[in-house]
Amino acid sequence: MTTGTNHPAHTAEDVRAAVARARSAGRSWAALGARERRAALLRWKRALAARADEFAQVIASETGKPVHDARAEVLLTLVHLDWAARNARRVLGRRRVPSGLLSVHQRATLAYRPLGVIGVIGPWNYPLYTPMGSIGYALAAGNAVVFKPSELTPGVGALLARSLGEALPDHADLLQAVTGPGSTGAALAGAEGPSGVDKVAFTGSPGTARKVAAACAATLTPLLAECGGKDAVLVAADADLDAAADAIVWGAMGNAGQTCAGVERVYAVESVHEALCSRIVSRARALTPGEAYGPLTLSSQLDVVERHVKQALVDGATARLGGPDALRAPVLGPVVLSGVPEDSPAVTEETFGPVVVVNPVRDMDEAVERADASAYSLGAAVFTRDRAAGVALAERLGSGAVSVNSVLGFAAIPSLPFGGAGESGYGRIHGEEGLRAFAAPRSVTVRRFAPAVDLTSFATPREKVARAVELGRRLHARF
Repeated sequence: MTTGTNHPAHTAEDVRAAVARARSAGRSWAALGARERRAALLRWKRALAARADEFAQVIASETGKPVHDARAEVLLTLVHLDWAARNARRVLGRRRVPSGLLSVHQRATLAYRPLGVIGVIGPWNYPLYTPMGSIGYALAAGNAVVFKPSELTPGVGALLARSLGEALPDHADLLQAVTGPGSTGAALAGAEGPSGVDKVAFTGSPGTARKVAAACAATLTPLLAECGGKDAVLVAADADLDAAADAIVWGAMGNAGQTCAGVERVYAVESVHEALCSRIVSRARALTPGEAYGPLTLSSQLDVVERHVKQALVDGATARLGGPDALRAPVLGPVVLSGVPEDSPAVTEETFGPVVVVNPVRDMDEAVERADASAYSLGAAVFTRDRAAGVALAERLGSGAVSVNSVLGFAAIPSLPFGGAGESGYGRIHGEEGLRAFAAPRSVTVRRFAPAVDLTSFATPREKVARAVELGRRLHARF
């Protein structure tokens, strides 16, 4: 049985064997030390950069996205791998921390150790960039990885694992790829008995995340879940409408709308709503589907997109551009809707297609309220000429990441963590938090001298202990 072209459907037994190989390779990788791992990962990064066209072609062939989009995905991957490799020692290395007055006789240090083997279950929409947000950071933290790519993009996963082995032949088993249907990913999460991984990083739908979480729960295996979004753009009355429209169209239609942090909702103040809609429609109409963006990678997603658009129109929305007739496979035309009720599926559910809802609001307070009413809480954007006001609005939003006067501005900044809450999942990848997500803190204390009053010895007279405790209490009551 195969999936894709010459990619095996790995069984639970195969998965456990891959984890065992990764664990064996991981021991020597962890023993290298941070400097040596940095050098090795940068060597792999340079090899990936040299093979960028090869990776882009595989991504394009499996997802249908244009090659220029695939090349941009490779570049983002390189940026994040570079940052993780260069910063792991600074973030995770041993450092001294204050001991406090009560424990002044102790020297306290904190460091992070690798977890062991990380199971990564990746998506099909960005089959290299998204999983590498876990893979690269996990490797930099000293772990080995078993990667299960989407059954729609097995070639990317296989090529990625092979490229590491070729660039780092002494660590060829450090990154294992297991391919197959959903059952292979389920096996990695432990649905068919313990797989042996020490943590799972999953990207996909909330429904699948719940199944993965249930499988992990059986062995108390920690899970990092990134489950998509319903990201909103808030447009103030003083916003640069041309810039906002340009960003909205790119954020909504790029990759055929198949972006977890893509733009699906827009809330514009009433005084500029019509002008903004006109600019969005003009830019979306100028797109050439098939060139600007590719087809829906998952053909069944068309049913969701059609349902959302049709129901929105039944609910009283206006199609400013496109409509049901524009939704013809394999490449869908752009759809711009306005006046969509807030309880319509096009507003409440993730559409994952080239569709954007542009609704008017009374003011930015209402925009924030509507943006945060979603069950998703991944990303958002604010457009206003008043940057200070934009930052203030960003701080009010419940989203995990917010861009001011751009969309997805955080995606290319590797020092920023990425993740959400609610239906968007939990945990963070990227940045310092992303490195710590794949490491365990280890606290060490070293007794430097005997304290005047040893509170951890039965030999200390009880009266002396009582006086010391009372003195401490008085200090805390006073300061």
